[in-house]
Amino acid sequence: MQTSFILSASLAIHAAIVANEADIESLDRAIGDGDHYINMKRGSEAAASMYNELLALPADEALNKIGSKLLSTIGGAAGPLFASFCMGMAKIVKHNGGNTALEIAAAFAAGVQAIVQRGKAQVGEKTMLDVLVPVSTHFTLLAAEGKSNIEIARALKLTADQGLESTRNLIATKGRAAGLGERAIGHLDAGAKSCQVMVHTVCDLVIQGKNS
Repeated sequence: MQTSFILSASLAIHAAIVANEADIESLDRAIGDGDHYINMKRGSEAAASMYNELLALPADEALNKIGSKLLSTIGGAAGPLFASFCMGMAKIVKHNGGNTALEIAAAFAAGVQAIVQRGKAQVGEKTMLDVLVPVSTHFTLLAAEGKSNIEIARALKLTADQGLESTRNLIATKGRAAGLGERAIGHLDAGAKSCQVMVHTVCDLVIQGKNS
């Protein structure tokens, strides 16, 4: 995992979040706090703005600095969660490297686990984890099977789609939506949508051969 790819992904993610403003905002207005898109835009913009500052740093240091920036920039619960993700990845990249698909999958899994621990949530509670956990699990499996980067990326886009769709008929037990009970059924989770957008964005960079 090279710093240049992390930073290119940051730029692409910011653009994708902005491009999906209408979808993310409408989902959050339906069952959320109404500030999710603003927080995601602010955080992705802050990360993208660090390109020149971080380009010469090793990948783990870049991830840590991005995590710190997100912690101080994103409001609500999302800041600590995404910061934990970046810092969790950084620890594994520093100790194990991030040059192979399996090593990157391990770093991604550590980042997702950091969100689980920080947010005290799990799959099935109508959160971003309904996208991130299945993607992480599938990523590890495909990497262990020796699939190519492009095969992995294409498969993970589908996994992210399925994870997002799975939130539609779930009863939320976290955040503002938890107070809606069964009224939240029929709505996709905004955090899951944001994560699906980010997974798609990074996977598309890999498919386009920009993962170096």
